[in-house]
Amino acid sequence: MSHHFHALIHSPFLPVPFSPGISVASPSTSRALRLPRARASVEKRGQAMEEQGGAAALGWAARDSTGVLSPYNFSRRVPRDDDVTIKVLYCGICHTDLHIIKNDWGNAMYPVVPGHEIVGVVTGVGTGVTKFKAGDTVGVGYFVGSCRSCDSCGQGNENYCAGVVLTSNGVDAAHGGTSTKGGFSDVIVVSEHYVLRVPDGLALDRTAPLLCAGVTVYSPMMRHGLNAPGKHLGVVGLGGLGHVAVKFGKAFGMKVTVISTSPSKRQEAVEHLGADDFLVSRDAEQMKAAAGTMDGIIDTVSAWHPITPLLALMKPLGQMVVVGVPNKPLELPVYAIVPGGKGVAGNSVGSVGDCQAMLEFAGKHGIGAEVEVIKMDYVNTAIERLEKNDVRYRFVIDVAGSDLGSGSTA
Repeated sequence: MSHHFHALIHSPFLPVPFSPGISVASPSTSRALRLPRARASVEKRGQAMEEQGGAAALGWAARDSTGVLSPYNFSRRVPRDDDVTIKVLYCGICHTDLHIIKNDWGNAMYPVVPGHEIVGVVTGVGTGVTKFKAGDTVGVGYFVGSCRSCDSCGQGNENYCAGVVLTSNGVDAAHGGTSTKGGFSDVIVVSEHYVLRVPDGLALDRTAPLLCAGVTVYSPMMRHGLNAPGKHLGVVGLGGLGHVAVKFGKAFGMKVTVISTSPSKRQEAVEHLGADDFLVSRDAEQMKAAAGTMDGIIDTVSAWHPITPLLALMKPLGQMVVVGVPNKPLELPVYAIVPGGKGVAGNSVGSVGDCQAMLEFAGKHGIGAEVEVIKMDYVNTAIERLEKNDVRYRFVIDVAGSDLGSGSTA
């Protein structure tokens, strides 16, 4: 998740609001990376099938709040008529995964198999499936279920359904109230209504993060008109969400300015990602010179920061969308928005329709996240690096290419 997005996800298990893909500041927890030496056995996998009746699965799970992941045998549910069975090829690592496995939000249901940025290939479909067939390349994002009867679902906004079922560590009421297990595993079973078609030509490893980070910035840009050629977009933060927002903004034909506290990111933003300009938010003169020049801002920063100076960058009637979730309330003086008629909105990932449209747009323009591809046995080191924001800009696990049944003791 690097630094990212969203708004409140409605769940009775969440004592605090959170967002997928968002980095929420939390106390540092010391973790020993001592993995239990675990081997998946055919016998155990067979036993899991007998107990649960579904396909045996092998993944990596956290068993407690240390967040240390190690091999884990379990079974998927018995596929229903509308279910799609998917072999997982790649899965991104989001900051939300980190917070859940360490129980930072107090809602972890151990053992937790993380992962909600999933790209895979269909291996089987139920008799009622009409959208997919074996061999199709597909994706699964932040949620795998919703009530499908509320106003939000009826309007195609399943991501705001009070009964949304998260892909990992969610409660699947429609399937016995079991906890969902995500994409750090070799197989997943999902209703076709929440499966996405991956367009031909997209690099699959770079596509995985788009299923969370990508749609989190794409959907509010579309909703708030921050997609018009010639408009000026500000992107606050250049992490997992921010770098994708820059790519989408440029593909829309917008002028894009990256706003960051780190002057060292200027070259990356302008020369590599194609941003038109770069502002150091701590430089009062730069900020003053840019006042009133932007049509809108996507704020992806998850640490607390003052937003009044950012609002001053926008033209009258400008719109700021907050997709990061700081751990302290942001300060919003009315004088920063009322005189200019400016708006501040939040956004939580995107609907199934939003995500499919985003993938089609990415396919047309060749957009993918900047990733570091790893094998599963490196995942605990990757989590430690993610805590330090030591990744450019997203870790992606090569699940299909990993030996899921073994772990190092490093």
